[in-house]
Amino acid sequence: MAATETTYRILHLEEAALAAGDGDRRRVPLRRDFDIGAFGVNAVYQAKAGEQVVMEHDELGPFAGGHEELYLVFKGGCTFTIDGDELRRQRRVAERVASGDREPVLAVGRGQREVRLPCAVDDGQCIFRHDTFGDEQLWTDVLRMHEVIATVPPATALAVGLKVDVEALPPPIVRALRAGQVDLTDPAVTVELLRLNAVVGVRGTVSATGQLTRVGITCALCHSSVDNSFTTGIGRRLDGWANTDLNVGAIVALSPALDPATKAEFNAWGPGKYDPRHHAFDGTNLLPLNSPSLPIVIPPIYGLKGVGFETFSADGPISYWNSYVGVGQMGGHGNFSDPRIGLFIRQPPPDLVTPKLADLLDYQLSLRTPEPPAHSFNREAASRGQRLFRGEAGCASCHQSPNFTDVLSGPRRTVPFLHDPAEVGTDPAYAARTATGKYRTTPLRGLWQHPPYFHDGSARTLEEAVDIMLGGGKPNQYLDKKNLEPHKLLPEQREDLLNFLRSLSVDDCNLTKPPLPQK
Repeated sequence: MAATETTYRILHLEEAALAAGDGDRRRVPLRRDFDIGAFGVNAVYQAKAGEQVVMEHDELGPFAGGHEELYLVFKGGCTFTIDGDELRRQRRVAERVASGDREPVLAVGRGQREVRLPCAVDDGQCIFRHDTFGDEQLWTDVLRMHEVIATVPPATALAVGLKVDVEALPPPIVRALRAGQVDLTDPAVTVELLRLNAVVGVRGTVSATGQLTRVGITCALCHSSVDNSFTTGIGRRLDGWANTDLNVGAIVALSPALDPATKAEFNAWGPGKYDPRHHAFDGTNLLPLNSPSLPIVIPPIYGLKGVGFETFSADGPISYWNSYVGVGQMGGHGNFSDPRIGLFIRQPPPDLVTPKLADLLDYQLSLRTPEPPAHSFNREAASRGQRLFRGEAGCASCHQSPNFTDVLSGPRRTVPFLHDPAEVGTDPAYAARTATGKYRTTPLRGLWQHPPYFHDGSARTLEEAVDIMLGGGKPNQYLDKKNLEPHKLLPEQREDLLNFLRSLSVDDCNLTKPPLPQK
């Protein structure tokens, strides 16, 4: 093996403990799990407080081994007595290695490559990418998705929109993929990708014998993609991008725990859509909320700084929605309540969601809107389109600068300014299931990246969305023709407006040329 290559084996200690039996004190040899021959590695468990964990022994006497020993406290606390001196140690060493929402893990490896382990509470990026909030209680214990995923080949997983983080793959695997030496029709490869934590937004626990024993999801499942730099579906992470390829409904419908009617509803969602108002999970059961299902498009979550309210109906600030989804939709172990929608979820301590919301928010707000691809718009046409957007086309009356939304234009910034469905010419059915009953003006940054458009994805292209709005809204029985007036533009003006919309990234001021200095 070359010096620059790195391999790791990760063992979840709870699995090792279960394999050792059910006694109060269990000593589990681990050296064979890691192919270690030069020294011993053992995990010791003691269920009863105050009892011995490591037996008293002598490393310095005439018959002693003379070993140097390293102890890591992964759970609880221990008192070490060394030559009569007592040292009290809590699990500080392990807090950067294992968080309370997952089993402790031990990683043994060589080289400089980072191994992705459960997250510290204050690491927003890690929480977003890797923290399941303990939602294995839904995806494993209730939906039994570990049974299904273990039979799914990588080619099928990629086909339903799952992504692979190429930077999580060891160099030998990358080389084997390039050489066509990896069988993408073999479900065992899927399990290995999960063991490497290379499937974006999906965390799997794989036993020493190669069995997928638990599975959970993270925020990144729906709100990250990859740049396809290796091949379609495999590349470097793009956090904050909507995974418009992800067919959540088709994936969940594979669960053996769901009835045929529920599976049919989920299968009808299609790629890039999800219905957050269809059901909720209370830690034990799936609770029906609304039927029939009304899926909405999975939105990007970049460019949210300054927006204030991230959802189509602006039910609450960003952390409100993170809590709603983290607990009720992802199935995390935590608490959520909102009397406006009659949803109250309380689970036994610890709450694995709420303490992480602030750091998760900080990371989300750091995600910048991606710049449009080179040559994807005409700059001069976009400059003309900017003037139309602010004037004749009437767009800026709701899509106000600098964030292209008027959601914070009300008397108080803590209360969203919203629109009745009739004002925006759309069906009120989904809004009626939310806490506000109304819709927020959607920010427009990064429009080039995430078709389809409108909350229900009813406009397949940006051109179609523009034509609907210029025509006075989508024809339906709720349309308020008085408030949503048609705007007639010449074909070349329409194209200028489209160029401007395609150009939107950080703000709408980057198209104005600065004045030239005077001599």
